[in-house]
Amino acid sequence: MPSRSKNNLVPEAKQALENMKYEIANELGVNLKQGYNGDLTSREAGHIGGQMVKRMIEQAQRQMSGR
Repeated sequence: MPSRSKNNLVPEAKQALENMKYEIANELGVNLKQGYNGDLTSREAGHIGGQMVKRMIEQAQRQMSGR
């Protein structure tokens, strides 16, 4: 299995993903700031990431179904 890297598969999507992260954090009431966010709990960071994945899956399913 190849090792994972932090390189984006679609570099053009980087800003959209950043925007999504801040949007979701705001919706969840998590104070996310530019730069270092080491003061977040693992639970908060995981909740943001989990919601991002959920939203991306929903978008992909809509796109695949033609909606």
